[in-house]
Amino acid sequence: MQNFFRHIGHVIYRIWFYLLVAIPILLIFPFLFIFSISERTYPQFFWLARNIWAKFILYGMGCFPKIEWEQKLEKGKSYMLVANHTSMLDIMLMLKVSKTPFVFVGKKELVKIPVFGFFYKRVCILVDRESSRSRVGVYRRAQKRLNEGSSICIFPEGGVPDETLILDKFKEGAFKMAIAHKIPIVPITFYDNKKRLPFTFLSGCPGVLRVKVHAFVETGILCEEDKLTLREEVRETILCELEKGVKK
Repeated sequence: MQNFFRHIGHVIYRIWFYLLVAIPILLIFPFLFIFSISERTYPQFFWLARNIWAKFILYGMGCFPKIEWEQKLEKGKSYMLVANHTSMLDIMLMLKVSKTPFVFVGKKELVKIPVFGFFYKRVCILVDRESSRSRVGVYRRAQKRLNEGSSICIFPEGGVPDETLILDKFKEGAFKMAIAHKIPIVPITFYDNKKRLPFTFLSGCPGVLRVKVHAFVETGILCEEDKLTLREEVRETILCELEKGVKK
């Protein structure tokens, strides 16, 4: 009986999350629509997504971010933001971390999500991982957004890893792109997102969301041949922090 009521609580918690995702989008739909029409108005769209949509969800779920900075992001600079990917809260928490606009690079399958998918396909850089032509197009679109002053965010695991893994292997795309565009990589560790709202349905609970923004990794003197070494260096930084976080 105790397990039954626990499962009911998890179902309610999950449904509540989906409602929190949809409600602010519906309430401010006209503004989101207008600001998503042009890339020139993306900073306004980002402000709404960060300060209304993301906060509404995080605090509504009883999840309170606690961010530790080894190095601060500077206004007017572009970065490659990379973090471990374990939860649907990752998107909202990344928005909370960065005050300056960035654009997600994500898989095209997410456009199928009702309400959220409508804006996702309008403001994100979509990639079809099965298409080499699509992957090449990402670099061109990313350069355009960088020229406009935005940063880029990629979850380099390329998807959500198995629940038994602390951190999956990283794809090379984010690191190849950072080297090509000569922008610093910002490694970010999300400690608690898997505990707060994992992709496993009957699980999750409110609580603190700890984040660590690590010292940036400069790419200005690197060449494409360095991408694999860079990839492993950044992965090791996040993995070590996750392993320490489990012990806390």
